[in-house]
Amino acid sequence: MANSNGGIVGVDNPAVVQPEVITTFNSSGTLTTAPYTTAVEHLVIAGGGGGGGIYYAGGGGAGGYLTATGNPVSGNSPYPVTVGAGGAGGGTSADGAAGSNSVLGTPSAITSIGGGGGASNGRNGATGGSGGGAVGHSAPGTTGGAGTSGQGNAGGNAPVTGSNDSSGAGGGGAGAVGVNATSGTNGPTLAGGAGGAGLASSITGSSVTRAGGGGGGGYFSAAGGAGGTGGGGNGNGPGADSVTAGTANTGGGGGGAMHASRAPPNGAAGGSGVVIVKEAAGSNVGSGIWDMNSVYDAVKAGTWSS
Repeated sequence: MANSNGGIVGVDNPAVVQPEVITTFNSSGTLTTAPYTTAVEHLVIAGGGGGGGIYYAGGGGAGGYLTATGNPVSGNSPYPVTVGAGGAGGGTSADGAAGSNSVLGTPSAITSIGGGGGASNGRNGATGGSGGGAVGHSAPGTTGGAGTSGQGNAGGNAPVTGSNDSSGAGGGGAGAVGVNATSGTNGPTLAGGAGGAGLASSITGSSVTRAGGGGGGGYFSAAGGAGGTGGGGNGNGPGADSVTAGTANTGGGGGGAMHASRAPPNGAAGGSGVVIVKEAAGSNVGSGIWDMNSVYDAVKAGTWSS
């Protein structure tokens, strides 16, 4: 029966226990939080940038990497989630495309910036969550794209001097800058710069490294740069089709291409991003007297015991 304060008198209800909930979005969707969740931990990674196309191109930058605890939410509320796609690799004399942003649309929206595309044909790398790698190709010294503060690092530079040439530099990763291109007169020795390393997260319970930068392409017959740990693609080397894309759902940057005589002429695509949300375990313990709002919430959630 009801008491004078609007409560309900009844048998003791057992504790309403909310288990830990981990939701991984490999594509866009909607997050609906559990009834008693008031804050979440998140990992939001954008799509990686594409590697540049011939000549001797830079690797794509990793997608922006944002993680934090204590993001306020309201229980039972839906929130939109956008998972960014990786950027396309560049064709002949074309830079790689930027990755797309990933967004967790909680009341304080969390937006990770897509990785910058790797450069082609003597240009600077593009800015992004992490920046794309530069390439010299007989141009004056070029610079890697800048990373976004708090999300990633810059791409590597191509320090060309005099009549020298260069390979492609590595794209930046969430944990480290891309490695600079090598420059000189002996083309077969000018290996591509490695992509910057990603960062590890244990939000799912096990440590996983994501958001590595793409490796730069080698000069003519030199080795391509290795992709950064965390899903970065390899830059193109002397083996046919040795250039690789960033790994899906890591935000890794794509590898850069090399010379036109080495297949394929295009840079590789960046990897798509990912959004992971963790709701901590907790409990809502009720006695034999419940206020009406608590009863409504418990009945709606299917946790009311009479």
